[in-house]
Formats: sequence, C-alpha cells, structure tokens
Amino acid sequence: MIPRERLDQFIIRHEELEHLMSGGESLSSDEFVKISKEYSDLTPVVKKTKDYLSALSEMQDLREMIASQETDKEMRDLAEMELQELKDKLPELEHQVQLMLLPKDVDDDKNAILEIRAGTGGDEAALFAGDLFRMYQKYAALQGWRFEIMSTSASDAGGFKEAIASVSGPGVFSKLKYEAGGHRVQRVPETETQGRIHTSAATVAVMPEVEEIDIKIDDKDLRIDIFRASGPGGQSVNTTDSAVRIVHIPTGITVQQQDEKSQHKNRQKAMKVLMSRVYAAEKEARDAERSADRKDQIGSGDRSARIRTYNFPQGRMTDHRINLTLYKLDQILAGEGLDEVITALITEDQAAQLAAMEH
Repeated sequence: MIPRERLDQFIIRHEELEHLMSGGESLSSDEFVKISKEYSDLTPVVKKTKDYLSALSEMQDLREMIASQETDKEMRDLAEMELQELKDKLPELEHQVQLMLLPKDVDDDKNAILEIRAGTGGDEAALFAGDLFRMYQKYAALQGWRFEIMSTSASDAGGFKEAIASVSGPGVFSKLKYEAGGHRVQRVPETETQGRIHTSAATVAVMPEVEEIDIKIDDKDLRIDIFRASGPGGQSVNTTDSAVRIVHIPTGITVQQQDEKSQHKNRQKAMKVLMSRVYAAEKEARDAERSADRKDQIGSGDRSARIRTYNFPQGRMTDHRINLTLYKLDQILAGEGLDEVITALITEDQAAQLAAMEH
C-alpha cells in the first residue's frame, strides 16, 4: 500500500501550481515556463492517484454497506460483486501509480547524441558498426524521431570505424540510453572460405544532448585547433582549413569535426558533441557514487559492459542484462523488433527500482 501522505503531497503541489498559473502570483516568463512544465508533468500522476484513491474510498463504502444490518440481500450481493471487481482492478492501479512515483531521470526528455565505434574484429567490426548505425536510423524513423548524421569515418571495406548522430524527438534519451555498452556479433564473414564464425564487437555510447543551461564550459578550458580536412588515405578533401578539433583541457575529452565545408558549422557540431560528452562524464561519475549498491543497473550507460550478442547463423539476439533471447534478428536489425527489447529493459529496470524502494 502506498503511504497516503505521499499521494497527498502530489495533489497539494498540483493545486499550488494551478493557483500560481491562474494569476494568483505575478510570475516572470521563465518562472511561468518552469511551473507549466512541472504542472503538465504532475497532471497524469495526479489523475492516476485520484483514480486509485477513489477506488480505495469506494471499496471502504462497499465494505460498510455489506457489513450494515440495514442492507437487504439483493443490495449486499450487488455490493459484493462491485467490491470484487474493484479488488481485481486495484493491484494494477497501484502498480501504475508506483511507476509514476519512481524517481525520474532528469535527462529522459532530452534528445541524444549517439556514437558507434568499431571495436575488435577489424573490417568485420566496422561492418557491424554500420549495421548498428542503420538499425538505430530505422528505429528512429519508426518512432517518428529526427536522425541527423553528424560525422562518419568510413572503413575501407565498408561500414564505419566511427559514426555519430543527433537523435531528436519525444522520449529519445529515455529509450536509447538502454543501448549504451558493448555489442558483439557472431557471423561468417563474406571473405571466409572455411565457413568459420567470427566474433567482432562495436561500442555504443548514448549521451543526453545538452543546452548551455545544463552545463557550464569556460572558454579558457578549451583548446581549438583548425586544420585542413582529409579523406580516406590522407588525401585532402577540402582546400580550406575547415576541420575543427576541440579539446576540453580539464577532462582531456577531444572532439573532431570535418564533415562540413564550413569551419563555423564544424565548430558548432564539435561543440554540441563536446558538451554532451563532458555532461555524460559528469553524470557517469555522479551515478557511480549514487548506485554503488545497485550493480545491476540496467540503464547505467557503462560502455565497457558487454550488453548484447547478435548471432547471425542462429538468427538470434541475446541481451545479457536481462537474459532475453529473441529469434528475430532480421526484425531487430530492421529497427521494428528493437522496441520489444527496449520495452523489456525498461520494465526490468522499473521492477528493480520498485524492489529497491520496498527494501
């Protein structure tokens, strides 16, 4: 049973916000935006909370009616039937309220910077990185998100050594954060004459895309180098010095952009990625401190952990964090089967958080 005081806090706060918005106080435009956001976030929580409290109150009334000597048999039978219906409905209502009360990741509503790098396995790893990049591109399209390629470093045999994209839309980070980590592929390369299965890997990093209000980076902490962009094999692809490298001196985080012909655009893109990387590094350090006791954290974004295996000969994908195996590799790589995996990860993560709250 959820403590009544905790539920009342949300209802009271919702009423306070409604009073503030209705002109009970004079607010600046920034304050109004902030309050409106909190109000709209709280509204579904309060609605579900009121449904839950109403069910509890109704159950109490029905129990009293059943216990009363004045209630005739027909009314008592009817009340018992209604009471049973409410009892059946209550656990699901309570579960929905509990999920809404879970601490929200402040970055869940943000867009994301997605980075994929080929790991061990040479050309095969680069081809696999390309497969993953296309999988997320297709998944984003199915979700109605915008997928903007920021930079790619192609491998000679196809695929990518590294690919970076900006993904924007509703709930992007809340879903994609579960993709961060080491991805492993097992398949027979096209060049393999003996039919042997090779194992190669790629790493996926998913970082919240941040605004300047989210993180403060001083100009004095940056070193910016401008140079001439080069293509495969070192040949110059641009006759002007348009490529940009930005180093964040305190952390050593380095970002390089050369895909655009304009130095200004490359600098903008590099800064966008740099801010997200610095923010993600700070977030990782904070999360590590906070969740030292929760080693099984599913959405931790630890890119050193191997999270998933894609086995082509068996058409199988296994997510090692939740021991989920699906024999629908083609649908997953086409983006359409990926939502089933992410939904399972979210459900498991919520269950772990609920269990932690109960102890």
